[in-house]
Amino acid sequence: MLNSDNAHVSNGLLNRASDKLIFIMLDGLRYDAAVQRMGFMHHLVEQGLAARFRVQSELPSLSRPLYEVLLTGTPVWKHGITTNDTVRLSHEQSLFHLTRQHGRTNAAAAYYWVSELYNRAPFNRAADRIQLHTGLAIDHGLFYWEDHYPDSHLFADAHFLLQLAQPDLLYVHSMNIDHAGHSFTGGGESASYRNHVITADVLLASTLPAWINMGYQIIVTADHGMNADSNHGGTTDAERHVPLFIISEQVKSGVYDITLPQLEIAPLACRLLDIKPAEAMVPLTKLQAAGAFY
Repeated sequence: MLNSDNAHVSNGLLNRASDKLIFIMLDGLRYDAAVQRMGFMHHLVEQGLAARFRVQSELPSLSRPLYEVLLTGTPVWKHGITTNDTVRLSHEQSLFHLTRQHGRTNAAAAYYWVSELYNRAPFNRAADRIQLHTGLAIDHGLFYWEDHYPDSHLFADAHFLLQLAQPDLLYVHSMNIDHAGHSFTGGGESASYRNHVITADVLLASTLPAWINMGYQIIVTADHGMNADSNHGGTTDAERHVPLFIISEQVKSGVYDITLPQLEIAPLACRLLDIKPAEAMVPLTKLQAAGAFY
């Protein structure tokens, strides 16, 4: 691990302890593309404001099964969302359920499959696009269904939810990187894919400083990567290795040369939110062994 000397600093970007969290999921972002193309995120790492990890996704490396992994911390064989065509509500305790149970608030600006997992299934475009004060697992949600829905609009949706609800947990789910990987010859090795990664980094540069100054910790990760055949679902590093960036005064900054299991992300979110994880979640074995926490 390479760790910055000013890892636990107080300055204009990271200036107070927090138990609020924004969980950003950049669908389809492979690890090597994040390392090579995300200049702003690595600026934060270099300046002692963020930590970077490599994560190995669960299998199959498909979207809907891994949404459930990321948000419930349970493996596919247990949660039962085995394909992208498994349309039903989750049977597990997600981060949304847990925040509600602990008297905390949440919101999501996300792809409609997230609504189908935690609020209502199947998704009704006329009724479910805007969900506010729901009384369901997700308190407030703005959901989209076109994979090319602009990430710029998505981040504006997320900022609206922050201002409206001031949630303790905000989940932000972008699809443009994944869409580019599926749409262009060369997939995850195409120029279009790489340029969409840069575009996402620019959006983060435009957005994160304000969100951090609002008192939020930040997680940025992905569900799966993208292979050169414009697809994913298999076992290769291109499909399974994704980044994890953490901006929090609870986590030491720097580049960690370890591979984390994706199952540790949901209990990590619980730790940052200061809520008890679900019984089905694994302990933070790898993160603790790496000495990542203060």
